[in-house]
Amino acid sequence: MTVVAAAVVRDRAVLAQQRAFPAEAAGMWEFPGGRVEPGESDVDALRRECLEELGVEVAVGELLGSVLLPGGRELRLYAASAAGEPRAVEHLGVRWLAASELESVPWLPADVEFFGAVRDLLGG
Repeated sequence: MTVVAAAVVRDRAVLAQQRAFPAEAAGMWEFPGGRVEPGESDVDALRRECLEELGVEVAVGELLGSVLLPGGRELRLYAASAAGEPRAVEHLGVRWLAASELESVPWLPADVEFFGAVRDLLGG
C-alpha cells in the first residue's frame, strides 16, 4: 500500500497538521495526505486527501522522497501549493512552519525523515 503526503509551501513555510486520531498518534504533527486508493494515482490521492482534510485544492509538484513504513507501506512526499486557506477539517490544528521551526512541534517519526528535503524546498 502507498501513502502520499504533501509539503504544501507558502511564503517560505510548510503546512503541518496535528493528528486527532488514532490515540497513539493524537497530538503529533504530519504533512497532509493519506492512502492511495485502488486505481487512483498519487496526484489524485493527494488532491482528494487535501480537499477532505484541509478544505483546499492543491497543485501537486515533484516527488521529494519516499520512506518505508511499518508493515511494508511506502510513504511518498510531494511538493505542493494550495489555493485558499487550509483549515483543520479532520485534525486538531494546522500551522505554517518555517525551516527553522520544524522541530518546534512533535512529528510522526516517518515525516521527520523528510526534513532535509523540506528545508531544501523552503530554501534553507
